Amino acid sequence: MTLPTPSVHDVTYREALRVWVRVALMSFGGPAGQIAVMHRLLVEEKRWVSENRFLHALNYCMLLPGPEAQQLATYIGWLLHGTRGGLTAGLLFVLPGFLSILALSVIYATMQDAPLVQGLFFGLKAAILAVVVAAVVRIGRKALKNSTMVTLAALAFVGIFFLRLPFPAIVLGAGVVGLAGGRWRPKVFQVLEPHGAASGGDDVAIRDGGASARPSLRRSVLVGAGWLAIWLAPVAALIALLGEDHVLAEEAVFFSKAATVTFGGAYSVLAYIAQQAVQAYGWLAPGEMLDGLGMAETTPGPLIQVVQFVGFMGAWRNPEPFSPMTAALLGSVVTTWVTFAPCFLWIFLGAPYIEYLRGNRILTSALSAITAAVVGVILNLALWFGIHVLFAEVAERRLGPIHASVPEVTSLDPAVLAISVLAFVALFRLKWDVLRVLAVAAAVGVAWGMIVGI
Repeated sequence: MTLPTPSVHDVTYREALRVWVRVALMSFGGPAGQIAVMHRLLVEEKRWVSENRFLHALNYCMLLPGPEAQQLATYIGWLLHGTRGGLTAGLLFVLPGFLSILALSVIYATMQDAPLVQGLFFGLKAAILAVVVAAVVRIGRKALKNSTMVTLAALAFVGIFFLRLPFPAIVLGAGVVGLAGGRWRPKVFQVLEPHGAASGGDDVAIRDGGASARPSLRRSVLVGAGWLAIWLAPVAALIALLGEDHVLAEEAVFFSKAATVTFGGAYSVLAYIAQQAVQAYGWLAPGEMLDGLGMAETTPGPLIQVVQFVGFMGAWRNPEPFSPMTAALLGSVVTTWVTFAPCFLWIFLGAPYIEYLRGNRILTSALSAITAAVVGVILNLALWFGIHVLFAEVAERRLGPIHASVPEVTSLDPAVLAISVLAFVALFRLKWDVLRVLAVAAAVGVAWGMIVGI
């Protein structure tokens, strides 16, 4: 017997709050695991949202820049209880990860030279290589369904790895190709199936939530202006007070830009962020980006929360006129703010128009092309990280427009290679989950550090 969807009186804000806390505390394992948790709680257990509406909301969030799982929580919170519900769900989704990474960043910055900490991150960064390659394989299987998609992925890889094309340009170019391809060759470009096509029985257990909002020009202008101010007013204030060359202002501007191009999940933009943070700004050393990624993989919340670690370390090393810890704390807050404020803008502005996106084939073609390009970008991330983690010495070579990172073969670290290989075996052959792989790799790194020193 099929249970009915609860009546509107069954879904109070207080009950929803308890569920969003559960979602936040269980949001490990990247977006796939986080979305699965929300589906189990909201669709299967609570029956607040129908299967069709959940998939439709997910499809909308996948079309947006930013972490789709956090945006999905924000959207459903808005659907149930309006702006208050969306803010509650979205902020709670971020809060545990923010606090966890803040604590780990403090330990990392103040105790980085401690043997235990060095061994811990030695093992983590080796295992992260396997995790990133697993992401390439997972997304590649989903996106590269024909030779056109493979070609897009290959072009994206060449563009970002050898030609140093900006990541936003690659995303924009892929989107344009997908829009054109969806019109002229739809069977080739509509690789990803659109979710949530209109059908009956798509009711949601709400009455006065966000679903009661009606799209209008006036509402769009007010919501857009309000959230743009919330997002960008602190950025303008930092530039006015500290100058555009101060690290906090640079972080605010850079991560505001990054927040608008994070299509395809966090892995797609991490290479862009890592290369800029290491090479352009000098906020991090190459291996430290992997340390931050290890933090984000082992704590609850969106994977893109790794940017908080980048902001913390960049301000820690360039603190004037503040103390290092004060500057680092401000860097964490500023980076997190400009990364997630746009997510609320996209949801609160666009959600009332979501019905217009239902089953839209042209947009699906654009997303298919972008996702294919993202495979090439993530492959670049894996190769870039791998070179800098496995080898102690890496030289940058250039021939005309072509750039290449060339490792010194004799500087290969056999211990890092061994841990990475074991992590590959655990992920691909033994089918261990990511948290288990990272925990074992961290323990191996600590043990290795105690035996031989790092």
